[in-house]
Amino acid sequence: MRMKIICMVCSAIIWGSGQVINKQKLKGFIFFLVQAILIFIELSTGTFSVLAGLKEATFRNCGYFTRGLWGLITLGEIPRESSATIVYDHSIMLMASGIISTVILLLFGLVWLWNIRDAYRSRAEIEQGEKSSSVEYIKNVWKNSFEYIMITPGAILVLFIVLVPVVTSISVAFTNYNRNTIPPLNMVDWVGFQTFADIIRIPIWGGTLVKVLAWNVAWAFISVLLNYGLGLLMAVLINAKGIRFKAFWRMIYILPWAIPGLVSLLIFSLLFSRDGAFNQLLLNAGLIERAIPFLTSTNWARTTIILVNTWLGFPYFMALISGVMTSISPEIYEAVEIDGGNGWHKFKSVSFPTILTATAPILVLNITNAFNNFGAIYFLTQGGPPDPNYQMAGTTDILISWIFKLTLENRMFNYAAAISILIFLVIATVSGINLMKTRAFKED
Repeated sequence: MRMKIICMVCSAIIWGSGQVINKQKLKGFIFFLVQAILIFIELSTGTFSVLAGLKEATFRNCGYFTRGLWGLITLGEIPRESSATIVYDHSIMLMASGIISTVILLLFGLVWLWNIRDAYRSRAEIEQGEKSSSVEYIKNVWKNSFEYIMITPGAILVLFIVLVPVVTSISVAFTNYNRNTIPPLNMVDWVGFQTFADIIRIPIWGGTLVKVLAWNVAWAFISVLLNYGLGLLMAVLINAKGIRFKAFWRMIYILPWAIPGLVSLLIFSLLFSRDGAFNQLLLNAGLIERAIPFLTSTNWARTTIILVNTWLGFPYFMALISGVMTSISPEIYEAVEIDGGNGWHKFKSVSFPTILTATAPILVLNITNAFNNFGAIYFLTQGGPPDPNYQMAGTTDILISWIFKLTLENRMFNYAAAISILIFLVIATVSGINLMKTRAFKED
């Protein structure tokens, strides 16, 4: 037991030294090399003015990892003066650098723990009379963990491309980073849950959040259900026995989906404008006396957005459901006819259950996607019409377009980040509940 503890302590201080004690020199050298890389990075990226005197020593002069942790904790200390200060801190850059350095240190930390655990286990095996060389150990790791070795580089890449930006965005929600504290002229500070408290406590923020969220949820469910319903209807009609030229009808109805959505939305925004083609057509026909505010009245604008999105989205479900219907065996329909069933019974007992089972997961994912359908809102109405009771949002804004305005138009970065977290919680909850109740995701 004493030697196992000695090996652990030695490896904890000098990586790989415990393995050397266990006469596994190659393995010990590999662990030591990792520690040497860590130390080299730290030493080679710092100016270390501490060597010139304690009065000049600051964490700012240390290596990458120490400086990164210092920056993440303090978010900087010296703003840029109007008199062109040479040395200054940028809070957000320090935050991002600190998060990256923390992630890298965690990866090194995993290797450090692996090194300690391996030293202990190797010593235990030696004391039990089992001996394994470094080469045998490496071969066993390669054989038993080949899949993990292959996916590790991709996982690390995802870690830095996806996780680091997400963690940075989440971190911004706990600061006062907004138009009043723009670095490097101002220092950003950690404020904890103050931003979330403001969203809930301040009436205009809380009221806007509730209204935008309610419309966002209604928009997501209504738009997807209408797309699905119309797509289902058209698929059933086109695949009916009495319909001729099926390929032609499929081609016609697939065109709205084939045209880029951005182009269609911009065209519809012109057609539905106060002086657009639809209003001019209705006025010239004498059906209306004044232009309909398709995009400038809240109710009209929301209805217009839903209808346009239905026109753009139903061909996808039509094509999907048509593919599912072609896979249904005709013998099943013949069995229904033998039992005296008509077309409605075929649809209710055979077609619809099969279609719903096959497309339910995609339906759930489309609801999640519609929740963040920025293009349909912004390129058609830009979130308008405006309302003084909304904080930096319009009455057709959904959460994602509200975040866009908060970020780029109003520079309220901390509030945008906080609302992004709320979006994630809502989407994760709704998606999780729906997926758990979807038969296609359940094990038999």
